[in-house]
Amino acid sequence: MSDAGRPCAFLDRDGVVNEDTGHVHTPAEFRFMPGMPEAIRLLNDAGWLVVVVTNQSGIGRGLYTEAEFEDFTRWIDERLAEAGAHVDATYHCPHHPTEARGEYLMDCECRKPGPGMLLRAIAEFQPDVRRSFMLGDKRGDMEAASAAGVRGVLYDGGDLRDVVAGLIA
Repeated sequence: MSDAGRPCAFLDRDGVVNEDTGHVHTPAEFRFMPGMPEAIRLLNDAGWLVVVVTNQSGIGRGLYTEAEFEDFTRWIDERLAEAGAHVDATYHCPHHPTEARGEYLMDCECRKPGPGMLLRAIAEFQPDVRRSFMLGDKRGDMEAASAAGVRGVLYDGGDLRDVVAGLIA
């Protein structure tokens, strides 16, 4: 199936895909939010694109490297595959306007609440934006969605399979 014209579920990572315990970057720290693997599988089975958009200032702060983030993302993808689910792409922003070091110290458009990650995914995948949504747990996620022309859905708890089933019904 071609990606163009398919709706896209943009998912925040920490707080939506997994529990947010602060700069999660190792398997020992990682736990899926309730129903998340099943929610992604439901989206996959319904023909939706699934794109994770995540601020990762821990890279810019020197807590872990880009390579460690990429390895960890592959590990998450493997756990999803074991559940019969997959993410089509993961976009991340390593920057922070005040707390990062070196080249990562900047105020950029990719860091949510900026829409940069969503706009990049929209340009690359060309989804049906009118039917797409951004599922996030923070106001900045909603602001990024709005700035990108995508419906924002604030997740405040509960089984994510049920949440997603209601969104795509």
